[in-house]
Order: sequence, then structure tokens, then C-alpha cells
Amino acid sequence: MLIKTINGKTPQIPADCFVAENATIVGDVVFGELCSVWFNAVIRGDVNYIKIGNKVNVQDGAIIHCTYQKYPTIIGNNVSIGHNAMVHGCVIHDNVLIGMGAIVMDNCVVESNSIIAAGAVVIQNTVVTSGSIWAGVPAKKVKELSESDFSGEVERIANNYVLYSSWYKVEPED
Repeated sequence: MLIKTINGKTPQIPADCFVAENATIVGDVVFGELCSVWFNAVIRGDVNYIKIGNKVNVQDGAIIHCTYQKYPTIIGNNVSIGHNAMVHGCVIHDNVLIGMGAIVMDNCVVESNSIIAAGAVVIQNTVVTSGSIWAGVPAKKVKELSESDFSGEVERIANNYVLYSSWYKVEPED
């Protein structure tokens, strides 16, 4: 893993987090507890800050960045950022799934209990309302989620990634 200080800012990663060997985390990045950053993921807090809540998983190849002098990136708790997704200069609230290959652009807000579908492109300045699924290019609201639709699915995925990361923390037996 590459954990790099830049402009006097060093990533803050609790000991209970997992960071894959070839993940890159740079600059002003602060993690909550029980997070995981998977293979080839890049989190670059070089031009603004990135704050990541508890039980956030940043899956393989995902990129998190921010916008110089404009937009930090703030991510809540129980958030899954899917494989090869890009999250840039936006706010993502709690219990959110960003699907594989999705892009969330500058100054977007993704409210709690929402899903961004795989491959969706959420264009700049969009507000994704709580309890909805957004899909397409550009992304549009395609469905309201009832509590039974949502019923812990996003939290289940976040919990699974805590489990998966525990497999990588096991010390080999002598």
C-alpha cells in the first residue's frame, strides 16, 4: 500500500481498517472505524480533504478524489463504493450503495438510504433524495425504495466487507 503525506497532511487510518497492498491513500484523508480499501483503489486527498465514516468499503479500482479550493469529499457510515466507481467532490450520507462503475460528480449530495445503480453517472450539482434508486447516463431517479425494499441490504453489504477484510488480517500459522 502507498500511504503518502502531501503538503504536511498524512492519511489517518485506524488500526481496525484494512488497506490492500496496492491501494493508494494520499494526503488529507480521515477514516472512521472498520473501513476497507481494496486492491488498486485510490483515495487522493491532495487538493482538498476527504472524510470517510465508519464501515465504509472502497472496492477494487474505485477512485475517491475532491476538487481544488471548491469541494471536499465527505462519506457517511455504512457506505459501499463499488468496483471501479468514481466519487469526486461530493457528499454521500449514511447507508448508501454506489454501484460498480458509477460516477458521482462535484457538488452532488447523495442522501441516506439510497442506491446509485451500476454504471450510472450522477452529474454535477445533483441531489439524490433519500430512499431512492438512481440509474442511467445521466442518472435519473428510477424508483422509490420502501423500507422493505431497502431492509438492511446496504448495511448487509457493509458488514460483509468487514468480514471479508478480516480474512486478510489473519496471521499465517507457523
